[in-house]
Amino acid sequence: MAVTETTYYIQIHPKDNVLVALTDLSAGFPVNFNGKAFDLVTPVSAKHKFTLQDLSPGQEIYMYGVLVGKASRDIPLGSAITVDNVVHAAGDYQLGERKTTWHQPDVTAFAEKIFMGFHREDGSVGTSNYWIVIPLVFCENHNVEVLKEALIGKLGFKKPKSYESEVDSLIALYQTGKSVEEILQADLQRSALTQPTHQLFPNIDGIKFLNHDMGCGGTRMDSDTLCGLLAGYITHPNVAGATVLSLGCQHAQAGILEQEIKKRDPNFKKPLFILEQQKIGTESKLLEEALKQTFTGLMVANQQERSPAPLSKLCVGLECGGSDGFSGISANPALGHLSDILVTLGGSVILAEFPELCGVEQELSDRCADVDTAQQFMGLMRTYNALAEATGSGFYANPSPGNIKDGLITDAIKSAGAAKKGGNSPVTAVLDYPEKVTKPGLNLLCTPGSDVESTTAEVASGANIVLFTTGLGTPTGNPVAPVIKISTNTALFNKMPDIIDINCGTIIEGKESIEQAGERLLNYVIEVASGNIKPKAVGLGQDDFIPWKRGVSL
Repeated sequence: MAVTETTYYIQIHPKDNVLVALTDLSAGFPVNFNGKAFDLVTPVSAKHKFTLQDLSPGQEIYMYGVLVGKASRDIPLGSAITVDNVVHAAGDYQLGERKTTWHQPDVTAFAEKIFMGFHREDGSVGTSNYWIVIPLVFCENHNVEVLKEALIGKLGFKKPKSYESEVDSLIALYQTGKSVEEILQADLQRSALTQPTHQLFPNIDGIKFLNHDMGCGGTRMDSDTLCGLLAGYITHPNVAGATVLSLGCQHAQAGILEQEIKKRDPNFKKPLFILEQQKIGTESKLLEEALKQTFTGLMVANQQERSPAPLSKLCVGLECGGSDGFSGISANPALGHLSDILVTLGGSVILAEFPELCGVEQELSDRCADVDTAQQFMGLMRTYNALAEATGSGFYANPSPGNIKDGLITDAIKSAGAAKKGGNSPVTAVLDYPEKVTKPGLNLLCTPGSDVESTTAEVASGANIVLFTTGLGTPTGNPVAPVIKISTNTALFNKMPDIIDINCGTIIEGKESIEQAGERLLNYVIEVASGNIKPKAVGLGQDDFIPWKRGVSL
């Protein structure tokens, strides 16, 4: 697949019977592709697809070389495919031969590069140094918020932008008798955000507070899984220590949390304070004890400093959200090239969002290192889809209205593009949520396609950086792992510069190859991992954290 400055459309794979429009094309636009000349029957918006042949009802549609849909009615040559003339379809899959031979990229430019990270006793290396405060059950959310209010400002940690000055402007306008119309048209007074001038613990990136709505009242499976997820954050390389608040009577018991921590780190030595309100007594006693223990923990955590680490110590989560029709041909394959470089260097990458791997199961299972791993992947996919279909929402229901509007009209089209983030390397491990990454290479992690749930899970599994591609824009971040936002198109990069870090629209415009973009991204990752650059989500305080309830979430 090559994109040049004069290209109006491309074919992604030689087997495809549709082309992708790279710009808006009008009805009657002349197409000349591989010796076949015809005019478009319908207008085709940028990011959408049009047919390379006449299609009859039931006839198969291919993109990325895989089955992505079937015609639901006659579709003439040169017509746009839409939700009105195409339905989701994906190829069946079964255990096949191992296809683990692959062409490793040239990593000469990165072989000697390092990042400056925080070395932990278990051998992992953090790209940040956070203290976390976690409730074991939603009953403790209020107390966590009280601790947040008490600690952040006084210790000099940066707060997200406040809009209090804008509210002051609105109050002033109201008090001077302005009408609704006048207020709506007014320019509000904005003041610069004042930040503390002194941070008491300079080697700590912040204190993060991970509220949630779980821990009791649901299934025991959900509460046990929550303990595993929280253990993943406590043992995470970006976390120096933790304060855990427990009510005492909930399903998510402190003992279960401690067992899950031991699974992930048998020799766990980080500062960890677990406080149980029903044992301690009054709220004030609980909070006083939490403040004292957290403060002393911060004193210990502040003694850690950054030092050199090889790129093999990076564990990168691969994520996409607000995807569009360019995701699979620009940003996602650029991440795929980056992934292949990291794997070649001995690092780890995590490809998640199992509903968005629908249609590429055969390829991914064939790439699994051994039969057991392949069967684990296929079993998780079939079980997940069956649960979804039992509620009337199979994987076919995954694309959002925004996805569809911007060219991803079936789940298989979306999935085939999403899978490009994983590159071409063999699959070394398949993990069920919320298991931890223990092997270098490409890891498949069972999560929903839901952006925040999936990002939350990837970090719990060990991702110390998350790369997040988007075609429509999303502010998603994470409390402890830097989330780098990558646009699939230049228009988005220019429209939302406050939340997008890197632009891969250059690939669509023919200004850069997929390989060049991937290597540019990796250099940026190294700077973020070293603490030299803060991604936009970090600066905005976008600390999104949503545990997955193992019911159906797409």
